Amino acid sequence: MPDDRGSPVPDADPAGPSRRRPLLERIGMAAIAGVLAVLFGTIAVASWSGSEPFLAVMAGIGALMTAWAGAMTLFRG
Repeated sequence: MPDDRGSPVPDADPAGPSRRRPLLERIGMAAIAGVLAVLFGTIAVASWSGSEPFLAVMAGIGALMTAWAGAMTLFRG
């Protein structure tokens, strides 16, 4: 995208090239996501047993999405 003078502006990130997070940080964030996924799963089971299928489905989807995000954090960094 050109600036006011018409010269092109580089799209590069001023902070430099992206790098992976340290392994310990990735493990910690994945562990937090795992705990939250278990909590969402518990809510899903409790909702299902309490005859609240909509809440159970929403909590189940939340559990799956949180587990997916934790796995991506751990493996892709």
